[in-house]
Amino acid sequence: MGRDLYESYPIVRQTIDEADAILSSMPSSSSSSSPQEEGYLKRVMFEGPQEELTRTENAQPAILTTSIALLRVLETEHGLDLKESCRFALGHSLGEYSALVATRALSLPDAVRLVRIRGDAMAMAVTDKKGMTAMSALVVRASKLDELVKAMHEIQTELSSTVEIAEIANINSSFQVVISGTVKGVDHASKTLQFRKIAAKAVDLPVSAPFHCSLMEPAARVMKDALADISFKQPIIPIVSNVQAQPIESSNDIPSLLVQQVTDTVQWRQSLVNLHSQQQQYDISEYICIGPGKVICNLLRKEYPLDTIRSVSTVEDIQQWKL
Repeated sequence: MGRDLYESYPIVRQTIDEADAILSSMPSSSSSSSPQEEGYLKRVMFEGPQEELTRTENAQPAILTTSIALLRVLETEHGLDLKESCRFALGHSLGEYSALVATRALSLPDAVRLVRIRGDAMAMAVTDKKGMTAMSALVVRASKLDELVKAMHEIQTELSSTVEIAEIANINSSFQVVISGTVKGVDHASKTLQFRKIAAKAVDLPVSAPFHCSLMEPAARVMKDALADISFKQPIIPIVSNVQAQPIESSNDIPSLLVQQVTDTVQWRQSLVNLHSQQQQYDISEYICIGPGKVICNLLRKEYPLDTIRSVSTVEDIQQWKL
């Protein structure tokens, strides 16, 4: 991840080296007092192995750092000015921290520390489950999203008398919802929704922790403490909250919303619906998707095929950039 960028742009080297130095000053995990080895972030990003990179405590700072490095290239090489070119910023789950850094509401050093703590806390929250947790992406049948949300409430009620959990983690689009919880709970929910012909199919996701569900309550408590000492500034452009699906009104609200986000559903689809709303006088139809991979970009293109959507995730994307 990001090696070609690191070798191509000085600002990327500066950004990744800065994040690496920050992580090297932190404990290697919440259960250890020894510092992270120097150069660990670069090593795991550039050399892997993949299993180590995808561990959430490593993936979160790696994705955040790469996203900000890409943005900084656009700013320094192509003169992108978010305040002049963009009306809103939003990021999906972890991406909300990238949006906060991009809009100058949060410093990169603070963000790197926070997402490392966040990733470690999420992994630690389910250590007692011994791998018996899961996330699954559901393909929602046409016009069945509202029915799925209602059915999930019914399934949660069914499971409430057991130790199993299945909750909506992300509502990504009109055709994709991600559920999270215990293995048996998620499997039961997936099969029920497919049997009732609400979901067409389910795809298990290879994740190390079940994000955005009640199993993450211990992680939310950790983040509440970690965020208490962080100073947030008013962003240079409004940030749309994952939890509220509306622009955050005050920087004072950011810490509590980030805590909520750990256990609450990511309201990604509703965020986009609201941005498209002419009634709210937003009527947004152009997007720049910055960060490794093209998952968000592809979701947008499928949901809004007539919108202008640009993805920036590689050196080639940067070279093809035109304001």
